[in-house]
Amino acid sequence: MQAMPENLPLGQPRSKTDLFVSFTWLALQGFGGVFAVVQREVVEKKRWMTPAQFVEDWAVAQILPGPNMVNFCLMIGGRFFGLGGALASLAGLMLAPLCVVLLLAMAFASISETTWAQGALRGMGAVSAGLIAATGIKLTSALKHNPMGQPVCLAFILATFVCVGVMRWPLIWVLLGLGSAACGWAYFQLTRQILDKGGSA
Repeated sequence: MQAMPENLPLGQPRSKTDLFVSFTWLALQGFGGVFAVVQREVVEKKRWMTPAQFVEDWAVAQILPGPNMVNFCLMIGGRFFGLGGALASLAGLMLAPLCVVLLLAMAFASISETTWAQGALRGMGAVSAGLIAATGIKLTSALKHNPMGQPVCLAFILATFVCVGVMRWPLIWVLLGLGSAACGWAYFQLTRQILDKGGSA
């Protein structure tokens, strides 16, 4: 997988309508989760942000209360057009999928217990997990510019996977433990970089 160059000029949405249409399109593609789709569209196709900016904003969206994607779309819309942009992004993210889900719920109610329907859901779950994993691997290239250093970042990724995926620890304790340690190490590294620049000036 090729990483997107960080030095290409960034674009931006033309209007709030563009935000609404873009997030509607993203949401309608996001069967099994929007994460993989939004990374491809926002970073690779539209170039509204760099891979490093996407990782940073997604990290903030992860730790805020509420659904990750809702937090993320509010941040993107607000960055470009303030409160109006945030609401336009949110409306685009929610409106069309809500209609689709209501229609599917009515249609699925009569077949939800059939063997083929249950099999289809399990199959789509595997595809969704693959999409998320592939996107996560692709985004590791953005960590080479992280002040913590790429080896330390990869160590935190591995530790998080073990704690959540293998040991099944509650997310809140993993976030408080590993998240606090990562924040502390990043603060230490940034402080050291500032002091080094000050000493060399």
